[in-house]
Amino acid sequence: MLKVGLVGFGRMGRLYAAEFEKHPLWELSYICDTRDSAIEMAQSMYPNTQIVRDEDKIFDDPDVKVVALCALADSRPAQIYKALATGKHIMAEKPVAEHIDTEWQLLSDIESSNLMVAVNIFNRNAWYHHDIVNFIRSGEIGELAIVRVAHQTPGHLPQEGHNPEGPAFHDCGMHYVDVARWYANSEYDTYHAQGIRMWSYPDPWWIQVHGTFKNGVVFEITQGFVYGHMAKDQTHNCYVDVIGTKGIARMNHDFKNATVELHGVTRTERKTLDFGDKKTDVMVDVLGKSILAGKNLGFPVVRDSVIASDMAWKMFQDAVKNGAPCIGTPAELEEIYDRRKNMTEGYGLPVNL
Repeated sequence: MLKVGLVGFGRMGRLYAAEFEKHPLWELSYICDTRDSAIEMAQSMYPNTQIVRDEDKIFDDPDVKVVALCALADSRPAQIYKALATGKHIMAEKPVAEHIDTEWQLLSDIESSNLMVAVNIFNRNAWYHHDIVNFIRSGEIGELAIVRVAHQTPGHLPQEGHNPEGPAFHDCGMHYVDVARWYANSEYDTYHAQGIRMWSYPDPWWIQVHGTFKNGVVFEITQGFVYGHMAKDQTHNCYVDVIGTKGIARMNHDFKNATVELHGVTRTERKTLDFGDKKTDVMVDVLGKSILAGKNLGFPVVRDSVIASDMAWKMFQDAVKNGAPCIGTPAELEEIYDRRKNMTEGYGLPVNL
């Protein structure tokens, strides 16, 4: 069994702890957090695991082979360097640092080590994206021409946490910047971004970007957590739409199930399966098997995460440069905050321990 120490027992930390605990390849040896409420919860949920406040107890234990870094981005660089220094493999949330220059330096240092480092750009672990990528590569849609990705929900609001991860288009949008690049199998070339400062908040909380990849594929990415916060019955609009010279592939989901529709030159398929939330089960399984095999069997890598982070920041900054008009009032935002404080089910609700 691989002994793992987990740092950060928030929402993602709890998801990973559950997967480590039930997977036969892993032993959840440590959980680290500094908050009293998180410590109490971890002790009640995992009585056979060492619950600590000092992360160095994890890094100093030679029996711990892997660390799972689930706290916020500003804590990750120091933790990653401790792991590299003590020879521990890493599973990290994204982005790997608060600032992009630090991310590029971390990438260089990680790639010069002989350790496995997986980053949770979770779409890379999603069955539906793999189905579409394989369909594109098979030639069923002819030559890929257009990639359209949208992720719009009444989700994470400004000042609800995640501040080191940046505004919505970086914190969340980098996932979809990565998806479009993965589909296109090329690097970004040109882009133009337009945002809107919903509720007159200083940062645009909805951004749409269009442009081209170096291989000529055109893309459109739309991301925003402004989608009907005060609607009586909340909804969302999340999809992928891929257009080739001969056929198409598309996906939509409701956060419970995902449906893929493939319309190729020789076959038509429609599949609906479990959405899988953050795909933590896939990450834990693939990383464990990769460490034992001594090679990457399919986990998402740091380079893809850093490129997505870098491009998301550049696209966000382009939206700011191009002028993001103010629509709505701060009073409306306060009204939404008040509603979300009392919601027990919703999109991207803040986690309070």
